[in-house]
Amino acid sequence: MDIDKLFESEIHRKIISFFHENQASIDTPSGVATWIGEDRSKVRSALEELVVAKVLIAHRATSTTGYSYTRDNKIISKISKLLNKYHPT
Repeated sequence: MDIDKLFESEIHRKIISFFHENQASIDTPSGVATWIGEDRSKVRSALEELVVAKVLIAHRATSTTGYSYTRDNKIISKISKLLNKYHPT
C-alpha cells in the first residue's frame, strides 16, 4: 500500500505521527489506541496496513503483537515530508 494513500486516512496519520514522534517506542494495539484516542479494532487493522506498507514493524508474540517504527531512512524522510504537508508548523 502506498504511504501517500495511507495519509488520506486520519487514523493512519495519527498512528504514523505517534510513531514518528516516538521512534524508539514499541506498543500494542491497545496502547496505540489509548494514545491516539481511537477504537482498538480500527487501530489493529490500521497497524497491520502500516506493516504491509513497511512504515511499522510487527513484533509478534503468542499473547500480543507490539509495533515499532521503521528504521528505513527513505521511508522516514518521506513521512517527515508528508507530516509537514498535513501538519505544517
